[in-house]
Amino acid sequence: MIAPHDKAQVEELLGRAPRGGFVVVARDEGDVPVVIRNDPLLGDGTPMPTRYWLVGRREVEAVSRLEAAGGVRRAEREVGSDELAGAHARYAAERSAALPADHAGPAPFGGVGGTRTGVKCLHAHYAWYLAGGDDPVGRWVARQLGALRHG
Repeated sequence: MIAPHDKAQVEELLGRAPRGGFVVVARDEGDVPVVIRNDPLLGDGTPMPTRYWLVGRREVEAVSRLEAAGGVRRAEREVGSDELAGAHARYAAERSAALPADHAGPAPFGGVGGTRTGVKCLHAHYAWYLAGGDDPVGRWVARQLGALRHG
């Protein structure tokens, strides 16, 4: 069950109602949601490939600036392909483990952000990292954002 205050805050941050169930897994110092973990299936059974979603305004804006400055290509160059493949596999395995045991319909596929290779979205990688995931791209994003804040 989604806490009413979490639902209202996440709706405000997204500018719309989430399409499926979620829980807040990371918050800022003011207790405002920063990352949500989505259920692997929407209410109608549609697969939800993005398990972790960055919703914090400051974080979304900072990562968007990094992406706009060529961050996706830089991350792909600077993070080893084996490390990235491992992250995609861990993410997919975690999401698959959350499927109901009796689920027989379509299932989410791919790794972080629903892709199997490369980097699709820095936001998704950073969200998983902030939620405690072992994501080398999320770590890379954190370093880049730290350098921007302190550089």
